[in-house]
Amino acid sequence: MPHFPRPDAALQALRPTVAAETATTSATAGDFLHATLRPVLKLQNPLLLAVVADFVRDHHVPLASATPADRLRLLAGLLGRNTKLRYTVVGLITGQFTHEELAFYRQNRSELNRRLLELATRRVLDQAEAVVALSAAP
Repeated sequence: MPHFPRPDAALQALRPTVAAETATTSATAGDFLHATLRPVLKLQNPLLLAVVADFVRDHHVPLASATPADRLRLLAGLLGRNTKLRYTVVGLITGQFTHEELAFYRQNRSELNRRLLELATRRVLDQAEAVVALSAAP
């Protein structure tokens, strides 16, 4: 299998700094969460919201007409139960990993997917109004 070089340094340079980021190599899932997942989620935030909004629009989820509490419930339900959306979100984030990060992710996939989806869900719920606006846009 051919090995294609990835610009790992360039990928890392694109990431925004987050407050709790650690400077050490990711040795635990918690370290990986702070050093990799949070910065990548922050970087991919506009795309995350767009992906969820497209899903809402494509599946005719009545988000715009729902009460604020129901919006949160609908979005949490989508991100918690819809496998297609969950895999799309995971791919959106893991596609930004370096070789080293991907190797760590592959060894800890179950735990890291759980953490990744929790963080992504929290981001979407905190920005529910933006998702509604994006889903209503043509």
